[in-house]
Amino acid sequence: METYEKLKESEKGAWVSIFAYIMLSVIKTAIGYWSGSEALTADGFNNATDIILSLAVLVGLKISRKPPDQDHTYGHFRAESISSLVASFIMITVALQVMVQAGRNLMAHTYDTPDIWASWIALASAAVMYGVYSYNKKLAARSGSESLMAAAKDNLSDAMVSLGVVVGVAGSHLGLPWLDPVAALVVGVMIAKTAVEIFKTAAYNLTDGFDENELDSFRQTAAATPGVLDIKDIKARFLGSNVMVDMVVLVNPQLSVAQSHDISDEIERRMLEEHRIFNAHVHIEPHDEDDEKHCYV
Repeated sequence: METYEKLKESEKGAWVSIFAYIMLSVIKTAIGYWSGSEALTADGFNNATDIILSLAVLVGLKISRKPPDQDHTYGHFRAESISSLVASFIMITVALQVMVQAGRNLMAHTYDTPDIWASWIALASAAVMYGVYSYNKKLAARSGSESLMAAAKDNLSDAMVSLGVVVGVAGSHLGLPWLDPVAALVVGVMIAKTAVEIFKTAAYNLTDGFDENELDSFRQTAAATPGVLDIKDIKARFLGSNVMVDMVVLVNPQLSVAQSHDISDEIERRMLEEHRIFNAHVHIEPHDEDDEKHCYV
């Protein structure tokens, strides 16, 4: 139940991002066209794609909160990763469009000096997005949400992009008009970079990738439990932001079923307290000499 409550709490961060991006995308796109700043206009389109990302995160979180059913016995937690994956494709598409347009203008030497207002709008946007980033980062750390942490990284990226727009517009007024389309090109690259990072994390989780060092930490926790003689096998995978651990534990063959069950419960309790693992499946087997060469510990 605690897992579902944390997912619900994470939705607040998605809503904050959506409202911020709607406001900023409208303002920056309008001011960008009015002031003639290609970089600010590109940043406005960047925020428009961020609305899609935030909506994808929100939908993924809502689906993840659905309880297990006949077709999804492990629940719907991986909807988080799928929503992040879909959003990364959309972001890459927009990034390519922005980079192609900026590249054409640079090659054609079509430079315009934008109004100085564009730099002030970009600076205010950077401050807003850094505030949203700080809020979402803390919320993601508290809830353990993979997709919200990805959104927080995108928030920080947006703040940095807006600072790049400030440099581009200011440079245009200092006799370097080519800086504005260059800043637009940098915006496109930053969008693509963030999209690739989100894609890699989502794809890694969906293909059951897991860090070996973290897995070794789980193994040591289980091995230190009283009554555990060896860890014969241990695996872990992500279900959205949640980690599921499966392990085979060897114990004294003379123990009763009740005693073995108590050891299993103790391992699950330690995994929850020390690693926030809500899904630990422990299989107990009797230890014998033949197991020595197959064990990890």
